[in-house]
Amino acid sequence: MTNDSVVNLCRNLIREKSYSGEEGGVVEAARKFWNEQGFEEFSVDCYGNCIATIRGDRPGKELLFDAHIDTVPAVADQWSVDPWSAELKDGKIYGRGTSDMKGAFAAMLWAAASFYKSTGGKFSGAVHVAGVVHEECFEGIAARKISEVLNPTLVVIGEASQLNLKIGQRGRAEILVETFGKNAHSANPEKGRNAVYDMAKLIPLIQALPCEYQEELGKGILELTDIKSLPYPGASVVPDYCRATFDRRLLVGETPDSVLTPIRKIVEELMAEDSEFKAEVSLAVGKERCHTGITIEGERFFPGWYFPESSDFVQTALKGIRSAGIEPEITTYSFCTNGSHYAGEAKIPTIGFGPSRENLAHTVDEYIEVEQLVKVCEGYEGIIGAFLFE
Repeated sequence: MTNDSVVNLCRNLIREKSYSGEEGGVVEAARKFWNEQGFEEFSVDCYGNCIATIRGDRPGKELLFDAHIDTVPAVADQWSVDPWSAELKDGKIYGRGTSDMKGAFAAMLWAAASFYKSTGGKFSGAVHVAGVVHEECFEGIAARKISEVLNPTLVVIGEASQLNLKIGQRGRAEILVETFGKNAHSANPEKGRNAVYDMAKLIPLIQALPCEYQEELGKGILELTDIKSLPYPGASVVPDYCRATFDRRLLVGETPDSVLTPIRKIVEELMAEDSEFKAEVSLAVGKERCHTGITIEGERFFPGWYFPESSDFVQTALKGIRSAGIEPEITTYSFCTNGSHYAGEAKIPTIGFGPSRENLAHTVDEYIEVEQLVKVCEGYEGIIGAFLFE
C-alpha cells in the first residue's frame, strides 16, 4: 500500500458531507475501501456506527481504533476553497473534517489493512476500526453501542494530537438552571413575578461555587454559556420563565450528583427564604436523529478520565509509536472525546493519538498536512504490532 492510497481515501471521505445525522456517505465510502482491500467483516449498527475488522490466525488482544465521522457545519462562502472538494495543495488537504477527524479515520483503516497484508494475517487478536456518529452532538453516547458488541483490550482515540500521546481529558456536563415566575403586563409588574430577576439572584451565587483542581487535568470549570427568557420577544410582558445553561468541565471522579448538588443547595436555600421563588436544576438531554432513522438520546454528562504514564498499556503504546520513529510528548486533551465513554464510563484502557493540530478543528479552511497523515499511519501500525506481537 502506498502513501497515495491513504491520501486518496482521506479525500474520498472528505467529499462525503457528513453533518451529525448525515454520516451515511462516509460509512459507504469506508465500506467500499474495506471491500477493495479484500476484507469482508464490516458492520453497521442501529445508530449508523460502522466497524471494520481484521483478525489474526489465533486469539489475542482486541484493539479498537475510534474516529468520529460526523462534522460540524461549514459556511462555504467563508472558505477560500470548497469545504467538500478535498483540495490538495502545498502538502495539505483542505476540507471540513480533515483534522476533525476523517484524516484519522482514513489512517486507521489504512493502517489496519496494511498491517494485515504485511503480516499475512499471522498475528494474535483483532483490530477494529470504528467510524462513530453523532460525536459532535454528545461525546461518547453513540460509542456505547460499540462497546456493547466489542470487548476491547485497548481503545485508541484518533482525535488530533499532532502525533503526541494523550492519556486523559477533562469531561463535560451541560447544566440547565430554570426559574419560574408569573406573567403580567409590564405596565403592572407588581402583579407578576419576573423569572429573569430570580435568575439574576442565582447566577452570582452559582458563579461563586468553587471547582476542584487536579494536577493531571487542571481546574474544573463552571461557565454560563446561554440564557433565555419566555415569552420571547417579550414586548410589554413580564417573563414567567428563564433558562440558563452552564458548561461544566469535569475532572476525574466527578458525577452528576456531585456537580448538581451544590447548585441545588443554593436553590433550596433561596426557596426557603422566599416561598414564591421557584427553580429547578438538571442535566440537559440531547435527542437527535441518526442517518439510519433511529433516534439517539442521552444526558449531556461526559466524564473525565486519566491514566498514569506508568501504566503498562501506555508504555506498550509508547513503544509502538517510537518504533515508527515518532517521539511523542505525553500530555492530555484540552477538549472532550469519545474517551468519556470508553475510559470515563466503561473504564477501558484508553489513549489518544492522532494527526494534525487540535486548534484546526471547527475552523474555516480546516486542513490536514499530508506528512502528518502519512506518519500517523506508521504510528498506528506500530501500536498494533506492539500489542498483537507481544
